[in-house]
Amino acid sequence: MHELRQVRMRYAGVEVLRVDALRLEAGEFVAVVGPNGAGKSTLLAILAGLRPGHEGECRLEGRDLRRWPRRDFARLVSFVPQSLAIEFPFTAGQVVLMGRTPLGDSLFESDADLAAAAEAMRLTDTAAFRGRDFRSLSGGEKQRVILAAALAQSPRVLLLDEPTTFLDLKHQLAIYSLLRDLAGRGLLIVAATHELNLAAGFAGRVVVLDRGRVEADAPPAEALAPEVLRRVFEVAVEWLPGPAGRPWIRYGE
Repeated sequence: MHELRQVRMRYAGVEVLRVDALRLEAGEFVAVVGPNGAGKSTLLAILAGLRPGHEGECRLEGRDLRRWPRRDFARLVSFVPQSLAIEFPFTAGQVVLMGRTPLGDSLFESDADLAAAAEAMRLTDTAAFRGRDFRSLSGGEKQRVILAAALAQSPRVLLLDEPTTFLDLKHQLAIYSLLRDLAGRGLLIVAATHELNLAAGFAGRVVVLDRGRVEADAPPAEALAPEVLRRVFEVAVEWLPGPAGRPWIRYGE
Protein backbone atom coordinates (compact mmCIF):
# COMPACT_ATOMS: atom_id res chain seq x y z
CA MET A 1 0.00 0.00 0.00
CA HIS A 2 2.55 2.59 1.16
CA GLU A 3 6.23 2.71 0.30
CA LEU A 4 8.95 5.21 1.22
CA ARG A 5 12.23 5.45 -0.69
CA GLN A 6 15.11 7.70 0.32
CA VAL A 7 12.79 10.02 2.24
CA ARG A 8 14.39 13.01 3.98
CA MET A 9 12.58 15.75 5.89
CA ARG A 10 14.19 18.93 7.18
CA TYR A 11 12.86 21.77 9.30
CA ALA A 12 14.86 25.00 9.19
CA GLY A 13 17.74 23.07 7.65
CA VAL A 14 17.79 20.40 10.36
CA GLU A 15 17.14 16.84 9.22
CA VAL A 16 14.42 15.29 11.39
CA LEU A 17 13.68 12.16 9.37
CA ARG A 18 15.78 9.87 7.18
CA VAL A 19 14.11 6.69 5.91
CA ASP A 20 15.96 4.82 3.18
CA ALA A 21 13.28 2.20 2.57
CA LEU A 22 10.01 1.33 4.28
CA ARG A 23 7.20 -0.76 2.82
CA LEU A 24 3.82 -1.01 4.55
CA GLU A 25 1.31 -3.61 3.35
CA ALA A 26 -2.46 -3.95 3.49
CA GLY A 27 -3.57 -6.05 6.46
CA GLU A 28 -0.72 -4.94 8.71
CA PHE A 29 -1.02 -3.26 12.11
CA VAL A 30 2.24 -1.33 12.44
CA ALA A 31 3.12 0.53 15.63
CA VAL A 32 5.69 3.34 15.32
CA VAL A 33 7.52 4.02 18.58
CA GLY A 34 10.44 6.14 19.71
CA PRO A 35 11.42 8.93 22.10
CA ASN A 36 10.13 12.49 21.81
CA GLY A 37 11.55 14.08 18.67
CA ALA A 38 12.30 10.73 17.03
CA GLY A 39 10.27 11.60 13.93
CA LYS A 40 7.08 9.60 14.56
CA SER A 41 4.61 12.41 13.82
CA THR A 42 6.65 13.56 10.83
CA LEU A 43 6.60 10.05 9.37
CA LEU A 44 2.82 9.83 9.77
CA ALA A 45 2.33 13.29 8.27
CA ILE A 46 4.33 12.28 5.19
CA LEU A 47 2.28 9.09 4.81
CA ALA A 48 -0.87 11.23 5.12
CA GLY A 49 0.30 13.60 2.38
CA LEU A 50 0.58 16.51 4.80
CA ARG A 51 4.33 17.16 4.39
CA PRO A 52 4.88 17.69 0.64
CA GLY A 53 8.27 19.33 1.25
CA HIS A 54 10.09 16.06 1.85
CA GLU A 55 12.82 14.67 -0.38
CA GLY A 56 12.54 11.22 -1.92
CA GLU A 57 9.42 9.27 -2.75
CA CYS A 58 6.36 8.29 -0.74
CA ARG A 59 4.09 6.09 -2.85
CA LEU A 60 0.56 4.81 -2.36
CA GLU A 61 -0.30 1.85 -4.59
CA GLY A 62 2.76 2.63 -6.69
CA ARG A 63 1.95 6.31 -7.32
CA ASP A 64 3.83 9.16 -5.65
CA LEU A 65 1.56 10.98 -3.19
CA ARG A 66 2.24 14.28 -4.93
CA ARG A 67 0.61 12.88 -8.08
CA TRP A 68 -2.59 11.69 -6.41
CA PRO A 69 -5.75 13.82 -6.89
CA ARG A 70 -6.59 14.99 -3.37
CA ARG A 71 -10.16 13.71 -3.40
CA ASP A 72 -9.11 10.25 -4.60
CA PHE A 73 -6.37 10.13 -1.96
CA ALA A 74 -8.81 11.18 0.79
CA ARG A 75 -11.11 8.30 -0.14
CA LEU A 76 -8.33 5.81 0.59
CA VAL A 77 -6.34 7.31 3.48
CA SER A 78 -7.65 8.63 6.79
CA PHE A 79 -5.51 10.42 9.38
CA VAL A 80 -6.35 10.75 13.09
CA PRO A 81 -4.28 13.52 14.75
CA GLN A 82 -3.47 13.70 18.45
CA SER A 83 -6.14 16.35 18.91
CA LEU A 84 -8.52 18.38 16.80
CA ALA A 85 -9.87 21.84 17.67
CA ILE A 86 -13.40 22.53 16.43
CA GLU A 87 -14.68 25.98 17.35
CA PHE A 88 -18.17 25.69 15.88
CA PRO A 89 -21.19 24.13 17.64
CA PHE A 90 -21.21 20.79 15.83
CA THR A 91 -22.56 17.74 17.60
CA ALA A 92 -20.46 14.61 17.93
CA GLY A 93 -22.71 12.94 15.37
CA GLN A 94 -22.18 15.74 12.88
CA VAL A 95 -18.41 15.52 13.32
CA VAL A 96 -18.53 11.79 12.55
CA LEU A 97 -20.61 12.43 9.43
CA MET A 98 -17.92 14.84 8.23
CA GLY A 99 -15.77 11.76 7.75
CA ARG A 100 -18.01 10.86 4.82
CA THR A 101 -17.20 14.09 2.95
CA PRO A 102 -14.68 12.57 0.47
CA LEU A 103 -17.30 10.00 -0.54
CA GLY A 104 -20.26 12.34 -0.96
CA ASP A 105 -21.68 13.60 -4.25
CA SER A 106 -24.40 15.87 -2.84
CA LEU A 107 -25.05 18.35 -0.03
CA PHE A 108 -27.15 15.85 1.90
CA GLU A 109 -26.27 12.66 3.74
CA SER A 110 -27.35 9.42 2.11
CA ASP A 111 -28.67 6.38 3.93
CA ALA A 112 -25.24 4.81 3.40
CA ASP A 113 -23.58 7.82 5.06
CA LEU A 114 -25.87 7.59 8.08
CA ALA A 115 -25.36 3.85 8.37
CA ALA A 116 -21.55 4.16 8.16
CA ALA A 117 -21.53 6.92 10.80
CA ALA A 118 -23.76 4.91 13.14
CA GLU A 119 -21.54 1.83 12.80
CA ALA A 120 -18.39 3.89 13.41
CA MET A 121 -19.89 5.35 16.58
CA ARG A 122 -20.87 1.89 17.76
CA LEU A 123 -17.35 0.58 17.22
CA THR A 124 -15.81 3.50 19.15
CA ASP A 125 -18.42 3.53 21.94
CA THR A 126 -19.49 7.10 21.13
CA ALA A 127 -23.16 6.65 20.22
CA ALA A 128 -24.27 7.69 23.72
CA PHE A 129 -23.16 11.29 23.13
CA ARG A 130 -24.12 11.56 19.47
CA GLY A 131 -26.18 14.72 20.15
CA ARG A 132 -23.72 16.50 22.46
CA ASP A 133 -21.72 19.55 21.43
CA PHE A 134 -18.27 18.29 20.42
CA ARG A 135 -16.67 21.14 22.36
CA SER A 136 -18.24 19.91 25.61
CA LEU A 137 -16.64 16.47 25.42
CA SER A 138 -13.66 15.34 27.43
CA GLY A 139 -10.31 14.82 25.72
CA GLY A 140 -10.83 11.07 25.56
CA GLU A 141 -14.38 11.40 24.22
CA LYS A 142 -13.18 13.81 21.52
CA GLN A 143 -10.44 11.40 20.52
CA ARG A 144 -12.91 8.57 20.08
CA VAL A 145 -15.25 10.79 18.03
CA ILE A 146 -12.35 11.77 15.74
CA LEU A 147 -11.52 8.08 15.31
CA ALA A 148 -15.18 7.39 14.53
CA ALA A 149 -15.09 10.07 11.82
CA ALA A 150 -12.02 8.41 10.32
CA LEU A 151 -13.72 4.99 10.34
CA ALA A 152 -16.90 6.41 8.80
CA GLN A 153 -14.74 7.36 5.82
CA SER A 154 -14.28 3.63 5.12
CA PRO A 155 -10.57 4.05 4.34
CA ARG A 156 -8.12 1.42 3.22
CA VAL A 157 -5.28 3.07 5.18
CA LEU A 158 -5.75 4.41 8.73
CA LEU A 159 -2.97 6.56 10.21
CA LEU A 160 -3.15 7.46 13.90
CA ASP A 161 -0.92 9.80 15.93
CA GLU A 162 -1.03 8.77 19.60
CA PRO A 163 -4.57 7.35 19.38
CA THR A 164 -4.92 6.59 23.12
CA THR A 165 -3.31 9.68 24.67
CA PHE A 166 -6.47 10.88 26.41
CA LEU A 167 -8.21 7.53 26.89
CA ASP A 168 -8.88 5.61 30.07
CA LEU A 169 -7.64 2.04 30.40
CA LYS A 170 -10.89 0.44 29.20
CA HIS A 171 -10.95 2.45 26.00
CA GLN A 172 -7.20 2.10 25.39
CA LEU A 173 -7.62 -1.66 25.26
CA ALA A 174 -10.83 -1.42 23.24
CA ILE A 175 -9.27 0.86 20.61
CA TYR A 176 -6.16 -1.28 20.19
CA SER A 177 -8.29 -4.39 19.93
CA LEU A 178 -10.40 -2.64 17.28
CA LEU A 179 -7.29 -1.60 15.33
CA ARG A 180 -6.01 -5.17 15.37
CA ASP A 181 -9.39 -6.40 14.10
CA LEU A 182 -9.46 -3.78 11.33
CA ALA A 183 -6.02 -4.91 10.16
CA GLY A 184 -7.36 -8.45 10.12
CA ARG A 185 -10.05 -7.25 7.69
CA GLY A 186 -7.38 -5.98 5.30
CA LEU A 187 -6.79 -2.35 6.33
CA LEU A 188 -3.30 -0.97 6.72
CA ILE A 189 -3.12 0.47 10.25
CA VAL A 190 -0.13 2.64 11.26
CA ALA A 191 -0.17 4.09 14.78
CA ALA A 192 2.49 6.25 16.42
CA THR A 193 2.51 5.59 20.15
CA HIS A 194 4.45 5.95 23.38
CA GLU A 195 2.57 2.94 24.83
CA LEU A 196 5.15 0.21 24.31
CA ASN A 197 3.15 -2.50 26.03
CA LEU A 198 0.09 -1.80 23.90
CA ALA A 199 2.32 -1.95 20.82
CA ALA A 200 3.82 -5.23 22.05
CA GLY A 201 0.41 -6.70 22.85
CA PHE A 202 -1.56 -5.79 19.74
CA ALA A 203 0.62 -4.75 16.77
CA GLY A 204 2.00 -7.31 14.37
CA ARG A 205 4.99 -5.16 13.50
CA VAL A 206 6.90 -2.39 15.29
CA VAL A 207 9.03 0.32 13.69
CA VAL A 208 11.40 1.93 16.20
CA LEU A 209 12.60 5.43 15.32
CA ASP A 210 15.55 7.15 16.96
CA ARG A 211 16.67 10.66 15.95
CA GLY A 212 14.85 10.31 12.65
CA ARG A 213 16.34 6.94 11.68
CA VAL A 214 14.78 3.48 11.66
CA GLU A 215 16.49 1.65 14.49
CA ALA A 216 14.39 -1.53 14.25
CA ASP A 217 11.60 -2.85 12.04
CA ALA A 218 10.35 -6.29 13.06
CA PRO A 219 7.72 -8.21 15.02
CA PRO A 220 7.33 -6.87 18.60
CA ALA A 221 9.49 -9.47 20.30
CA GLU A 222 12.44 -8.49 18.10
CA ALA A 223 11.87 -4.75 17.61
CA LEU A 224 11.24 -4.19 21.35
CA ALA A 225 14.11 -6.36 22.56
CA PRO A 226 15.63 -5.07 25.83
CA GLU A 227 18.91 -4.12 24.18
CA VAL A 228 17.05 -2.05 21.56
CA LEU A 229 14.94 -0.24 24.16
CA ARG A 230 17.96 0.47 26.38
CA ARG A 231 19.84 1.95 23.44
CA VAL A 232 16.96 4.03 22.09
CA PHE A 233 15.17 5.13 25.26
CA GLU A 234 18.21 5.08 27.56
CA VAL A 235 16.37 3.30 30.38
CA ALA A 236 16.71 -0.13 31.90
CA VAL A 237 13.99 -2.58 30.88
CA GLU A 238 13.02 -6.13 31.74
CA TRP A 239 10.80 -8.53 29.84
CA LEU A 240 8.05 -10.42 31.65
CA PRO A 241 5.83 -13.14 30.17
CA GLY A 242 2.80 -11.63 28.44
CA PRO A 243 -0.34 -12.97 26.74
CA ALA A 244 0.07 -15.22 23.70
CA GLY A 245 3.84 -15.34 24.15
CA ARG A 246 4.25 -11.60 23.62
CA PRO A 247 6.61 -9.65 25.90
CA TRP A 248 5.42 -7.41 28.71
CA ILE A 249 7.90 -4.62 29.35
CA ARG A 250 8.85 -3.50 32.86
CA TYR A 251 10.67 -0.18 33.07
CA GLY A 252 13.37 0.87 35.51
CA GLU A 253 15.86 -0.94 37.68
